[in-house]
Amino acid sequence: MDRSWLPVLQARITIQNYYKYRHIEKPGWQLGWTWAANEVIWSMSGAFATQQGNCSAFRSEIPHCCKRSPIIVDFAPEAPPENKLDGCCHGGLLAASAINPSSSFASFEMKVGNLRGNFTVHKPLNLTLMTPGPGYTCDEFMDTDPTTSLVIEGQRHEQVIRTWKSTCTYSTFLANNLPTCCISLSTFYNPEVTPCNLCSCGCKLADNEAKLCIGQRSSGPYVRELIQCTDHMCPLRVHWHIKKNYMNYWRVKLTVSNYNLGKNYSNWNLVVQHPGFSQQTTVFSFNSTMLSTVGVPDEVALFWGLDFYNDALLQAEEKQVGSVTTEILLLKDMNSFTLRNGWAFPRRIYFNGENCRMPLPQSFPMLPNGCSREKPCNSYLSMLLLSIYLTYKTLNF
Repeated sequence: MDRSWLPVLQARITIQNYYKYRHIEKPGWQLGWTWAANEVIWSMSGAFATQQGNCSAFRSEIPHCCKRSPIIVDFAPEAPPENKLDGCCHGGLLAASAINPSSSFASFEMKVGNLRGNFTVHKPLNLTLMTPGPGYTCDEFMDTDPTTSLVIEGQRHEQVIRTWKSTCTYSTFLANNLPTCCISLSTFYNPEVTPCNLCSCGCKLADNEAKLCIGQRSSGPYVRELIQCTDHMCPLRVHWHIKKNYMNYWRVKLTVSNYNLGKNYSNWNLVVQHPGFSQQTTVFSFNSTMLSTVGVPDEVALFWGLDFYNDALLQAEEKQVGSVTTEILLLKDMNSFTLRNGWAFPRRIYFNGENCRMPLPQSFPMLPNGCSREKPCNSYLSMLLLSIYLTYKTLNF
């Protein structure tokens, strides 16, 4: 039986990244669902299904995809013009909304056929958002107000038949069994450096005969990384150094080092929670902005690289690491940023949205007349978790 005569509907899907500092990098997003009935995708623009499936029931015209559970991926920017659509073709990349809002969404259209009955449209089931590594969980599609669009130069409103939306949230616990970064600290007034905690991101195997210390690290069920062996065994280290104490300013040097031997971090970003950001800040070699927060007592700053200069954190080589660095001038506020008892250091740091492991407060560099490591201060650094989550909205126009 030829099913080509059955009615066809046009659908538009938009993936919007509302996360301010988490982006989706190469190889990009994949969107999947399960049809509620026997629907097929006749044609698509702006994206494509990875498999066609069994379309033997169709004779005169063959659908683009007949699979019950299709997997959809984005076109590369070099896609032919006939396959492109406004908002598509970024190779599956989604930028963080606070850094590049215009590239934080993706759209594609498809013609859905093989509809039955009285032209009833059933919402898809089991929505999944797959990215490099796991971590995203999507809820069911929910009915929302039908979307309207403007036509005839904005003089007419046209309403679609149905609109559904779904929210996908990210969980670090689902994404990684181990941390991906760690924090080290140093100051101009203390010769000792506080290193990353031992085995911050896992422990290395003892091999005294190895001429080159390189270790494998599993950051999830889908990703294996080859990194330089260190005491912390992290692919990434963030170092905060208090460089100078001027009359009206503190000068800080912030360095991100990449120990990963096989991965560049393109469009990286860094989130730092620190009370000193409540005052005037000058950043020399990174882009920066302040993030609005709710329920977090300290200010939160977002840093990312300058285009064509340091927006890519290059992979390590066998005898050296890749790094990006900047210096920061912080206007003094003696009530919030002092050198006593470790309060000059960040409360939390995130790299690409992943929480970096901080050293213990009692190990922070102290003033010469301050508390020692053997006798910790009574006033410990309060660790506050910044809670901002990623939401994705999928709409069928």
